[in-house]
Amino acid sequence: MRPRRLRATPAMRRLVAETRLHPAELILPMFVREGATAPIPISSMPGVVQHSTESLKKAVTDAAAAGIGGIMLFGVPEHKDAVGSGATDPDGILNVATRIAVAEAGDALVVQTDLCLDEFTDHGHCGVLDENGYVDNDASLERYRDMGVAQAESGSQLLGLSGMMDGQVAAVRDALDDAGFGNTPILAYAAKYASAFYGPFREAVQSSLEGDRRTYQQDPANRREGMRELDLDLAEGADIVMVKPAMSYLDVLADAAATSPVPVWAYQVSGEYAMIEAAADHGWIDRRRAIEESVLGIRRAGADAVLTYWATELAGWIR
Repeated sequence: MRPRRLRATPAMRRLVAETRLHPAELILPMFVREGATAPIPISSMPGVVQHSTESLKKAVTDAAAAGIGGIMLFGVPEHKDAVGSGATDPDGILNVATRIAVAEAGDALVVQTDLCLDEFTDHGHCGVLDENGYVDNDASLERYRDMGVAQAESGSQLLGLSGMMDGQVAAVRDALDDAGFGNTPILAYAAKYASAFYGPFREAVQSSLEGDRRTYQQDPANRREGMRELDLDLAEGADIVMVKPAMSYLDVLADAAATSPVPVWAYQVSGEYAMIEAAADHGWIDRRRAIEESVLGIRRAGADAVLTYWATELAGWIR
């Protein structure tokens, strides 16, 4: 037996490749900062910026030209409060950015929005706190309902529910349907783990988090629990499900892909991005090969699409 026969040349390897990358399977997370007059570099994520509303336009145009599938918007507000009022304000930065991105993108890609309160709360948690400082699940759902309608009214074409509150998909689905947005789909961050790899993201959204999120995000030790969360979100009407982070949870991703009747996505998070960029900057790894291999591995594990900060750049390489 000579398996090497099918590895002998670049053309042969390309012909028999089992997994391929396509720009349409890539989604670019983007940060938009209220009050910014120019892009602001994020030190822990070299090459990634907090956009102004003006620089957002070109970034959306570039992403569309690269042929990627979509963008995921995160807002960075100037002011925060205990209930994240800016999340539901029609003139809040995320809703303003959504309208700009939708107008700029046209039909070229899907404009998606992060539906979570953490960027907007002064305590940095993904929900409303009770008198004991514990995240109140059901009070948070009420905020999510209002946030979902506000985002849909701003033109969001896909709502990314990332807060990990129990019942969030059903609550937002009900609110959308009642408000006349029955055709707006929901992306459920179904298996989202309390990961150390979110570190650089804290800088990206200027997080004011106090404590941690282990009472609502999943324990990294648990694999089966990821499937339980996925099943619950599917039962509540999720149109797409997500595993986050990606590279440390490829087993959970593979489990989800093997059973899910809806698309399964994965988020290559800020820490995964930062590690590769840092190692490449030191000359320890080949940057392009590492980027391509990392995203290919996520696809190989079963992701139908990948959120990655390299989306536009990677799309240019593989087109």
